[in-house]
Amino acid sequence: QVQLVESGGGLVRAGDSLRLSCLDSGRIFSRYAMGWFRHAPGNEREFVAAISIDGIGRDYADSVSGRFTISRDNAKNTVYLQMNSLKPEDTAVYYCAARWNLKSTAKNDYNYWGQGTQVTVSS
Repeated sequence: QVQLVESGGGLVRAGDSLRLSCLDSGRIFSRYAMGWFRHAPGNEREFVAAISIDGIGRDYADSVSGRFTISRDNAKNTVYLQMNSLKPEDTAVYYCAARWNLKSTAKNDYNYWGQGTQVTVSS
């Protein structure tokens, strides 16, 4: 069973950095590709970043490429999202998600979701 819990959100200023964490309390985290998505009011939930089970393959949305970095530590059952040079348009609830084996940028491919963590970036 996969149970995901995000942490690390908060209120920051434009240009600041945050690191989100997502802990999986399941026992086979290393067999799940992981993704980060975000949902801002009035918008659909959108893809942010994804990482393969071995941590080598990574995908990013164009809007965050070069500013955000996804990583994972399989020994700690944790996936991270390092967010630098934050912008007000990054304001959203951020969710981590798990998918068996292969990574994907499509939210409908993910089977397990966390409860989300709020990130607010002021101008």
